[in-house]
Amino acid sequence: MFVATCVITLELEGVRSLKEKRSIVKSVITRLQREFNLSVAEVDRQDAWGTAVIGLAAVGNDKAHLHRLLEKSVAWVESQRPDAPIADYSIEFL
Repeated sequence: MFVATCVITLELEGVRSLKEKRSIVKSVITRLQREFNLSVAEVDRQDAWGTAVIGLAAVGNDKAHLHRLLEKSVAWVESQRPDAPIADYSIEFL
């Protein structure tokens, strides 16, 4: 069994309030959960307006499949959410 995690840092330029940030982050989290069947949560920088850090996790028996799944998730955010560009991301296996 493998546990794969991904941490994505989003730059939210132009966001002027935590309410606006929460709206964007909640939308991204909900869509990632629905599209890729992942566990997703905001994991850091909750009080910063211009940055969001979200964590993704998946469990499976094929390490390559999990890596592809997380890479596809990152690519989805890049292509579908131009309002939340990715500043950095990392994938790890536990």
